[in-house]
Amino acid sequence: MSSKEELKKTAGIHAAKYVKNGMKVGLGTGSTVKYTILELGRRIKEENLEIMCVPTSIATEKLSIENGIQLHELSSLNGLDLVIDGADEFDKDLTLIKGGGGALVREKIIAQASKQMIVVADDSKKVESLGRFPLPVEVIQFSWKETRRQISQITGLPESKIEKRNQNNNSFITDNGNFILDLHLETIENPQKLESDLNKLAGVLDCGLFCNIANIVVLAGKNGLEIISN
Repeated sequence: MSSKEELKKTAGIHAAKYVKNGMKVGLGTGSTVKYTILELGRRIKEENLEIMCVPTSIATEKLSIENGIQLHELSSLNGLDLVIDGADEFDKDLTLIKGGGGALVREKIIAQASKQMIVVADDSKKVESLGRFPLPVEVIQFSWKETRRQISQITGLPESKIEKRNQNNNSFITDNGNFILDLHLETIENPQKLESDLNKLAGVLDCGLFCNIANIVVLAGKNGLEIISN
């Protein structure tokens, strides 16, 4: 296991400690949250932990079922106690860029339904200014090029820097049946305004900016764990 993978494992396992018996928990998507899910599965089997969970993606649903985690429809739980999820970037205000795995809309729905959002990350995800990681925007397939043109207009970003995401030489399709446009912005000066401007476009389902949602980051670095709260 690489040193970076070890950091992800450390953060993922530690985040599972926030989960207590009887909680309603959102399970995020990604390579770090994977270790949280594995740890929760272990606790269910070995410690008789009883929790009700909601997955943020089909991939997370599959992994959760494989590890004996009881899943529920979000609307049946009347809100969640917490969600544990990863991030592609976060800044000092705990504003996030998410969506590298393509599950940003379901992740945001579940995060907004939770009393607390705990982010698991390795230290490569901590940045001074958001934007180095391309900002994912989920758009409906209908006239997606027109949506791209409008995104270009409101951001000033050339269309050549707004890339439709592909996978195995085919268009990447989200769990919701949509496309992802990745915006190569380099830096984002006002995340809240950008999120609002993008989400006003009819062809945009949502973008990967998570503003004023995250409460705690469990950050694993070379010097150990750091808990950052806003």
